Amino acid sequence: MHPLELDYVAFPRRARWPGVVVLAVSLAVAAGVVGRYRDARAELAALEAAQGLVDVDRAPAKAIPKERLDEEAKTVNEVVRQLGLPWAKMIAAVEKASTGDVVVLQLQPEAQQRLLRLTAEAKSREAMLNYVRRLGEDRSLGDVYLVRHEVKLDQPGRPIQFSVQAALKEAR
Repeated sequence: MHPLELDYVAFPRRARWPGVVVLAVSLAVAAGVVGRYRDARAELAALEAAQGLVDVDRAPAKAIPKERLDEEAKTVNEVVRQLGLPWAKMIAAVEKASTGDVVVLQLQPEAQQRLLRLTAEAKSREAMLNYVRRLGEDRSLGDVYLVRHEVKLDQPGRPIQFSVQAALKEAR
């Protein structure tokens, strides 16, 4: 058997204040981190709501069929052709040929065929023919001819409504 030593003398206690200081600092840092985390989550939620980017219930985007893409490409190409027309030259030619006796009702360019269809109303047959002749003299238009004409008997002054077609010449 070993001898038993009983020492009832307690070791001197250390001061508690450094532990309390460390505990207080760590609690303050933890509170700061929790506050910043809450602010970041709120900001993220606000951004997601504003942009509508994150929607858990939203189904994934469906693939667009090739036929629809082809149709949209044709539409875009037609718009590009329309925008590529010499609008300024067409309008200048129509304005230059105009007189007080002729009123243009409709100006309809067709980009695919490079044609300009024009519907107008004249006070007399001579005014109509002079207008068509002046349009034909313009350098930006070619093959100008009268497509149809009709005397409006039901209107006062019996105006002549007529349609003209002209080819658009290439820009030089």
